[in-house]
Amino acid sequence: MRHSVSLAALAAALAFCGAATHAADTPTAGGNVLTGTAAFGSWEDARPGVTRLIKPSDLPPPYATKSSSNAPAPADMPPGGMPNVLPGFHVAEFASGMQQPRVIEIAPNGDVFVADSGAGEIDVFRMGDGGAVARKDVFATGLDRPYGIAFYPKDDPQYVYVANTGSVVRYPYKSGDMVASGGSETVIPELPVGYHWTRDLAFSLDGKTLFVSVGSGSNVGDGTMDVPAPPPFIANHPLGTAWAEENNRADVLAFDPDGKNERIYATGLRNCSGMTIQPATGDLWCVVNERDALGDNLPPDYATSVKEGAFYGWPWYYIGGNEDPRHKGERPDLADKVTVPDVLFQAHSAPLGITFYEGDAFPAEYKSDAFVAMHGSWNRDHRTGYKVVRLMFDASGTPTGAYQDFMTGFVMDDQSVWGRPVDVKVAKDGSLLVSEDANGTIWRITADKEAASREPMQTAPKAN
Repeated sequence: MRHSVSLAALAAALAFCGAATHAADTPTAGGNVLTGTAAFGSWEDARPGVTRLIKPSDLPPPYATKSSSNAPAPADMPPGGMPNVLPGFHVAEFASGMQQPRVIEIAPNGDVFVADSGAGEIDVFRMGDGGAVARKDVFATGLDRPYGIAFYPKDDPQYVYVANTGSVVRYPYKSGDMVASGGSETVIPELPVGYHWTRDLAFSLDGKTLFVSVGSGSNVGDGTMDVPAPPPFIANHPLGTAWAEENNRADVLAFDPDGKNERIYATGLRNCSGMTIQPATGDLWCVVNERDALGDNLPPDYATSVKEGAFYGWPWYYIGGNEDPRHKGERPDLADKVTVPDVLFQAHSAPLGITFYEGDAFPAEYKSDAFVAMHGSWNRDHRTGYKVVRLMFDASGTPTGAYQDFMTGFVMDDQSVWGRPVDVKVAKDGSLLVSEDANGTIWRITADKEAASREPMQTAPKAN
């Protein structure tokens, strides 16, 4: 069944979710930004329009709270259940019935490609009039936990690239194909496997580089990097490169489009689950799941532009030169060489997907901002995440450091969650598509541009 709701009826439709899903006019009325420890928050504090700015100076010490194991209990989507968005925006169910919808990618002709990781297949949806699904097909099957999808070349693609958990393959493609016209060709035959299994893909703006994200094989190198690296290894590898079972992990790898010329692009990114290219600058961006077991509010997850040759801390440091106490004194040579990420999120939010908004269907102030899908926490006493947030950028394309709750309402109570956002993409018509894998649905967000633009937009100074 396809659901739709107007914002006027939203509060009633979401009453089962309590305070987290009330109509979200109050948080935006004063244009306030939550900063310092006030920016830390749980699911009850999440409502569209609430804006947070977390700075490196706000971080608590390690073990300020006990580490918690608090995985959510998946629940069926309640009858009439609907996510919450700002007044002026509208949300409707786009698709349902998938096992584990993860990454969404939009073909140049507008077809919606979705990696169903649980089913081992790539699904394709053709959007019809009014944003409804006009046709669905299965593009490819028999894949091993497929995740990242990329079209190449960008404007007139001849291939669809798909990242399995341990390899990258590509299929022949021409515009309008909803079923692969031929079998897969292996482009990258072997990637590290185990633990963090998602592998995302992105091509550079000029199409010359294929980026592949590979998460760590452990929480913080525990049991996988017990033997110190010999000095020649450190001297002969990029800054912050991990070794032993973590070799080529917690990295963004780079290849030529044919899979050759493998190199490490950036290191110390514990689990870059989602990548995208910022259209205004050509910069690669990652959303990163940081480490666990240091406390409820440490360390922040983050979104960041990724610089070639940069080291982002894992496993020895986090958010600059903050040393992980589990690796105390091991790599003092790296303490002042850690790149600080651009936007810090509440710890344990689990950001998985990121996209920049370049459509014309939302108010003008959303243009060139980014959206991030947060899968939600397990390692926090009071759960957090389970939402989509908006990252705010200034006119020059520089992130302010602030982020604003945009789509919430997936948490039912302290135990139960009916939706876990995974990815977010801009459809060809400018609407926003959000996948979630608790109930296997995809949601579509549209806007009444005039009404939505009347909502006070909150800004914040850039985090230092």
